[in-house]
Amino acid sequence: MKILIADALPEDKIEVLRQKGYECIVEPDLTAEQIPEKISGVEILVVRSTKVISEVFDKSDCLGLVVRSGAGINTIDCQGAADSGIYVCNVPGTNSIAVAELAMGLIISIDRHIPSATADLRESKWNKKIYSDAEGLFGKTLGIVGLGEIGLAVAERARSFGITVIAKKAQRKPETESRIRSNGIKLVETLEELITESDVISIHLPSGPETKNFVNKDFLKLMKPNSILINTSRGEVVDETALLASINEKNIKAGLDVFCDEPTNGTGHFSSELAQHPNVVGTHHIGASTQQAQNATVEETIRVIDAFREGNVINCVNIAKERVGSSTLTIRHYDKVGVLAEVFAILRKEELNVETMENKIFEGSKAALAIIDVSGDVSENALTQLREIDHIIHVQLSNR
Repeated sequence: MKILIADALPEDKIEVLRQKGYECIVEPDLTAEQIPEKISGVEILVVRSTKVISEVFDKSDCLGLVVRSGAGINTIDCQGAADSGIYVCNVPGTNSIAVAELAMGLIISIDRHIPSATADLRESKWNKKIYSDAEGLFGKTLGIVGLGEIGLAVAERARSFGITVIAKKAQRKPETESRIRSNGIKLVETLEELITESDVISIHLPSGPETKNFVNKDFLKLMKPNSILINTSRGEVVDETALLASINEKNIKAGLDVFCDEPTNGTGHFSSELAQHPNVVGTHHIGASTQQAQNATVEETIRVIDAFREGNVINCVNIAKERVGSSTLTIRHYDKVGVLAEVFAILRKEELNVETMENKIFEGSKAALAIIDVSGDVSENALTQLREIDHIIHVQLSNR
């Protein structure tokens, strides 16, 4: 299989792929506009932060998988891939600790004025009096918006500082609820309650239409004066104009790893009134960029690639999450050549489109079970024809 790696990955991990028999084309400096010209003959595309635009899928001839070597997928045209029958898979959870460490680092840096103090030292200035007015974090309240893997990792670290952690009530998996209890996280009823109680708010939300400008004028109006906002998720989650106004009006401090309209490549010119404000401590979208996180992420990326070669897909983000079709046929049959071909011939004749299909083989390989979702109503005539096929054991119809 030919893999195009369009972002920087550790050379030793690329060598692992080559030893597994993959043909690796490594071009980490490709721009989004250049990838379509390189996609011919490529079966797997691996990216980190580089955008994957619709032209990639239009010009591909055998692309089957796009792997985002990381969690966020907002830089990939997932619908364009879906329309072309191309899987998009990500690698979630491997960078949670790294992002949480940075979030805590931003909180501490703001409270103790570390960036400004360092800048003064580099200019041969000693200003102990100015930098001795930190409030401290013990006993403060941290509100976490987005209590996923990263949010939980932040909570676990904040607890060791004696910080009270709160989050909004929501439906969560049992294992998440267990971690919430073990870390003593207080759950509040509403977002408004979370905002008004918090001395520090840390945002951990994915990018999407429903989260664009989530932190807006109304959100910021509820924040305490002199409180801290941390965003290590996506720049689009915060209304930067509203944040800048709140910084000036309420002395809000902000720790930001992400910005709107930040450069898409690793280097570039970036001018931002928000980033240049003295109340802002900023980094260069490097939340996941530790050696530990990158190694874990690339190892999981390799696992996704290996699974795809073996006919399996893991961490896929653009497959329909709910069952598609109006009827389900459950067909038990003997595992003989041509049985399913006859089934599909009847469905085609009846103009029933197959939406999803799974065929499971029982131990001993004598019998199998096919579960077929179709669009349209299955007639009695079609059921009769299916039941009359040689080697069919039983046919069951369920309508949804």
